[in-house]
Amino acid sequence: MEEDVPEIKRFSIENMDLSADPVRNFYEYANGTWLKNNPVPPDKSSWGTFYELRDRNLYILKNICENADEESGNLNEKMVSKFYSSGMNIDLIEKLGINPLENILKSIDALKTKDEIPDIIMKLHSMGLPSFFDSGSYNDEKNSSIYSFYFVQGGLSLPDRDYYIEKHFSDLLKDYLLYIKNILAFSGYNNDDAGKYADTILEMEKEIANFSRSREALRDSEKNYNRFDVNKLNEKFHLIKMEDYIKYLGVPNVNYVILGQPEFFEKINDFINNKPLNDLKIYLKYNVINFAAPFLSKNFADEHFNFFNKKIMGQEKPEKRWKTIISVINMCIGEALGELYVKQYFTDDAKKRMEILVNDLRSVFNERLKNVKWMSEQTKERAIKKFERFRAKIGYPEKFRDYSSILIDKNDYFGNIIRSLSFEVKRQANRVGKPIDKKEWLMDPQTINAYFSPTDNEIVFPAGILQPPFFDVTMDDAVNYGAIGGVIAHEMTHGYDDQGSMYDEEGNLNNWWTKEDKDAFDKLTKKVIDLYSSIEILPGIKVRGDRTVGENIADLGGVSIAYEALKRRLKITNNYKKIDNFTQEQRFFISWANVWKENIRDEEIKRRVTIDPHAPNKLRATLPVLNHPEFEKVFNNESGKNKIIIW
Repeated sequence: MEEDVPEIKRFSIENMDLSADPVRNFYEYANGTWLKNNPVPPDKSSWGTFYELRDRNLYILKNICENADEESGNLNEKMVSKFYSSGMNIDLIEKLGINPLENILKSIDALKTKDEIPDIIMKLHSMGLPSFFDSGSYNDEKNSSIYSFYFVQGGLSLPDRDYYIEKHFSDLLKDYLLYIKNILAFSGYNNDDAGKYADTILEMEKEIANFSRSREALRDSEKNYNRFDVNKLNEKFHLIKMEDYIKYLGVPNVNYVILGQPEFFEKINDFINNKPLNDLKIYLKYNVINFAAPFLSKNFADEHFNFFNKKIMGQEKPEKRWKTIISVINMCIGEALGELYVKQYFTDDAKKRMEILVNDLRSVFNERLKNVKWMSEQTKERAIKKFERFRAKIGYPEKFRDYSSILIDKNDYFGNIIRSLSFEVKRQANRVGKPIDKKEWLMDPQTINAYFSPTDNEIVFPAGILQPPFFDVTMDDAVNYGAIGGVIAHEMTHGYDDQGSMYDEEGNLNNWWTKEDKDAFDKLTKKVIDLYSSIEILPGIKVRGDRTVGENIADLGGVSIAYEALKRRLKITNNYKKIDNFTQEQRFFISWANVWKENIRDEEIKRRVTIDPHAPNKLRATLPVLNHPEFEKVFNNESGKNKIIIW
């Protein structure tokens, strides 16, 4: 039955706390009333603008899924209908228990020697199941016109290596050990064996964590790009057999692959060599069971939720079943659902308004590049050349992905997931060595997010985020330039942050800077790192300025560029009138902060500080605003000094 979609959450001064001082506590001033009246719901680890919009979008997608006809002539509608039905068939899923994994687990049990380990890794990875490391095909970062095959570190079940290493996660590791034991017990192991194997698995993951690169190290694109000749891989990594691996996955004949972290693969090769076969088998089986747990019977799903959502993120109870199923459909056949979504909920008018906004921001950014004071003419010329090649995608792809080869069975939920993941593995493998598909999107149209791709030199804004309060055709320019305008300029700035700046106008990893200009840029970047690193977000826990620096630069640049674009737009429209007793400039800053309003549980803050490349939302809302040269003046105070101006 079709449900009413929640009301649109538009920009409103009712979110504000006008008793707060805007200069001393801008977050409270812009969002205080909302923060007081919107605690985190029990089924969430945080609640804010993104979740409000995501929740509304889920109701829209629910109506699409429930009204989709499995007998329709539209293949995507048919697939979405069957997938949704399979996930909502709770009685069948409960009856099956762990049975969907039976054949996979038997194939692991059947291993007789370590020489068979590479074969089982290939099999699991071809199904999209995790073990030891990760792989996939992406734009070649030094030849951005083609796809190359990448091997990267993996093998861990917790969100980051730091969970195994940092002392403040020691209590959580005890909970994790109990989770492993319980999940193995549900899988048929007796209590003693489950406890013994849980100890083995945790120790193995700790060992892998200790030779994995940190998040800071993973941000260095140059150090994470290492070409290896294909014909030398088996000799070097004989217990992974990478040459056989890529053939098994269906990668065409290529001369090289790219290893993100070569030392990791040397260690994994030794790790497999030094471990008893039975330990490797239980580790592999646990990886499969842990991955599958959310999609199996209630005992598995609840246990997985209680640890990964409740213990790690602080989420008190699961979301409604239908929300979870839609998230899984998005993960598996997202563009099929996306095509149905945009047909009903995205207008050409919205796309045209966005194109005007993007062009305004593009004009400001281009002029900024021409007038950067600390950059020489030689580097400036390359920066401008790069920006001339920049492009934007808005709304949805020109052509949606063809999922017709995937069998979707309304009575096989886990099978639908595995077949969808296998399809994606094959799709990525088959394109290696071929020209880049410039029309491809890396996000589905219904996604509440946006991204910048350095190898494509493009920003992408799915239809999902082009809704209030990010983008609202009923609102004044100040609100739109402060919200979606700031987000667009943020993505543009990524092309020139500490990592994006390493890619040239072709999208290749290539140093186009003079040494003097790079040194000047690094000094400014260090100021950003130091500023954010100085902030304690919870007692004893500070923001990781070195992990978040790229996003922080983009926030600082995004606010600055969008504000300038608004001022130019106001000169054209001559519309300086106050609304709700606020000037257009004030509404710009308030709108930016309103986008990042959020209540969040302490557990989720700890998780995000560990894994998230973004600073906490409170800082995203305030530091770029407080750093703006005109902020204090706009709010009737003297303009501040000592601002960090990069772009």
